[in-house]
Amino acid sequence: MATTADFKNGLCFNFNGKPCSITWFQHVKPGKGGAFVKVKMRNLENGRILENTFTAGEKIDLVNIERRPYQYLYKDDSGYNFMHNETFEQILLPPDMVDNADLIKEGQYVEMMFNADEDRVLTCELPPFVDLEVTYVEPGLKGDTASSSAMKPATMETGAEIKVPLFINQGEKIRVDTRSREYYERVKS
Repeated sequence: MATTADFKNGLCFNFNGKPCSITWFQHVKPGKGGAFVKVKMRNLENGRILENTFTAGEKIDLVNIERRPYQYLYKDDSGYNFMHNETFEQILLPPDMVDNADLIKEGQYVEMMFNADEDRVLTCELPPFVDLEVTYVEPGLKGDTASSSAMKPATMETGAEIKVPLFINQGEKIRVDTRSREYYERVKS
């Protein structure tokens, strides 16, 4: 058990029966009445941001969260298969638990967040950037570069489609930001 005095960014606790992580908090001591704490937290099961106000000294139930490295193996009809790097234990995740799954390649490493008390997967996070090869893109025409922000659709080796600058050609490797699904830079070979 902990209280609101123990709040800090990243603290994980149960809120309405769901594991949540604090993203922002503020202690408020008004001139009249009791002190309270305003909190913004992320529901670790679905990623939603919640806001709540706790009275000062209110007790909260802490949750034991662990981050574990896994390697992506393959996708089948049931979902996505991953293997723990040290124990070689394999787990299967349904497609709705893997965000931006079309940006992941076989053999790539991800980080999974587990509720250690229940040994249950909460999230599967891709690395911030992945390097992918462009398998199809329309050729850029000479003179099309009047604007530096001009983009065209490109298909990656994983089947994902993202927007790339006009100077990117088929067969090139690019770095993609997995959080925004945007082109980041060319990869120098």
